[in-house]
Amino acid sequence: MGQSSVRGEGARERVPRTRELGWDESLYEDGTAEAAPGGGVPGARRGGRGSGDGKGGDGTGRSARRRGGSPKRGAKKSRKRRIFRWVAITLSLLILGTAGAGYLYYQHLNDMIRSGGRAGGESGVTKPTALGDTPLNILLIGSDDRSDPRNVALGGGKNDRDRPPLADVQMLLHVSADRQNASLVSIPRDTVVKIPECRDEKGKRYPETTNRPINESLSRGGPGCTLTTWEKLTGVYIDHWMMVDFAGVVDMADVVGGVPVCVKTGVYDRPTPAAPGGSHLKLKAGTTEIQGEQALQWLRTRHAWGNDQGRAQAQHMYMNGLMKKLQEQDAWTDTPRLMGLAEAAVNAFQVSDEIGTVKKLFDLSMQLKNVKLNRLTTATVPTDPYPPNPKAWLQVVPSKADKMWSMLRDDVAFDKNGDPKKAKPTAPVSAKPAATAEAPGSFGVTVVNGTGSDSRSPVPGRARTIAGELTGKGFTRAESSRESRPRGDSVVLYPKSGGDQAKANAVSVAVALGLPETAARPDAEVERVTLVVGADWREGTAYKGSAVAAGDLPEGANDKTDCMDVYSVYKWDGKS
Repeated sequence: MGQSSVRGEGARERVPRTRELGWDESLYEDGTAEAAPGGGVPGARRGGRGSGDGKGGDGTGRSARRRGGSPKRGAKKSRKRRIFRWVAITLSLLILGTAGAGYLYYQHLNDMIRSGGRAGGESGVTKPTALGDTPLNILLIGSDDRSDPRNVALGGGKNDRDRPPLADVQMLLHVSADRQNASLVSIPRDTVVKIPECRDEKGKRYPETTNRPINESLSRGGPGCTLTTWEKLTGVYIDHWMMVDFAGVVDMADVVGGVPVCVKTGVYDRPTPAAPGGSHLKLKAGTTEIQGEQALQWLRTRHAWGNDQGRAQAQHMYMNGLMKKLQEQDAWTDTPRLMGLAEAAVNAFQVSDEIGTVKKLFDLSMQLKNVKLNRLTTATVPTDPYPPNPKAWLQVVPSKADKMWSMLRDDVAFDKNGDPKKAKPTAPVSAKPAATAEAPGSFGVTVVNGTGSDSRSPVPGRARTIAGELTGKGFTRAESSRESRPRGDSVVLYPKSGGDQAKANAVSVAVALGLPETAARPDAEVERVTLVVGADWREGTAYKGSAVAAGDLPEGANDKTDCMDVYSVYKWDGKS
């Protein structure tokens, strides 16, 4: 579109403009900034400075003499100017070109991103109020959606094409507030939990259920409902969810060139009389870099690992391998690879609305790049067979699960590899109230029993006991409620509309009982200060807090392994 004429006109117009801006006029002397004859590059005149001979346009060196210097000195200055000018022109073209292409590509990726509401219901868990850094929690969901023909081809189940998808893979990625360590926690898909009331994106309501496996949460309101279910179960605020289907797993494995996994013996996850189906994964003993459909088979394999816990362990090995590959490839600074990953990611993932742009996803990924592999811990929540259906379903082991949830809520590292001397100091997660608390007896406090959980019954009379303790400490308007509000952690909620004064009152209640000040949290629903006695405080009148140290995971939770064991029926000799 007349590019050469536009470029020439622009060069001529810039000469007086440079004087206005105070730039070096000598860069444009002797017409060297003008368009070359025939539409050439500015400054590339035949026989002029582009020839490198240090002479003026007529070959005599008069240009240098006119400026009062010798031809030799003029030649040196001229060469420097030529270099500077060519660098400036080249950079300008690159910036303009990449800015235009980059913007278009950015918009292209943004248009591809699929997103949805963060939560599908009310969990009672509120976002931490913070002055500085807070932990980052992301729920990773693997969907078995078969509505897409490609997913049917990869995952089988043609008869399930119209069935609502299930959340076959569920992992919570917890990144510490100082971004120095991370943990990846799985719940086996057939674990029975309480799925709260949820609504899907179209507004359809799904009633609460107490005896269904957690993978059904996805079909009862979408990924937002799965997030709400996890919050209800753990008491941990989850910032975002990310969901991937069969085809997306294949794409992501391909773009990194394969993910390393290991088996102690050959494995072939084939159909058997006792367990029809299978993933058809076939690998020789040792380490293999898997990609494409083989990566999907690895993540879907269950029978060859013995059970769902083994499946989660294999999935964690895959995630560790993927992180290692990304860090080895320096994917965060390698622009072409980053673009390839971006393209694959927006195709593969659906995300919650608040991270539904390229920039936000990139910013999110940058928070993960400093976590070293020896500070990434993988764990599976310990489970037992679910008594009403012990062959098919599981239930969490309450005491062990509660300990893990407490570590996540309190941001206690799952590993012991941290160096306190080198760790970045963590900013306080809550500000001191701007107001002073009122006299204890001047405001009301409601105490609610929240000690029940999906697998444990509430402690009878717990609200009445703690209300009595508050009364004895001067909170004479404290009273127990008959309401039951199960939650993992104990909190003191205060009306959001009450501002600093309500917060100061709530903090005074927390401190009186030994709870941390961060237990005071705003809530839009409560009308006065409300203490919820959670599952982490089932006995005693003084809150003892979390008695766990870094790396103090319950027995059987840490599932990191260098190589997977293979269940005897599915061992393969590598030949047949």
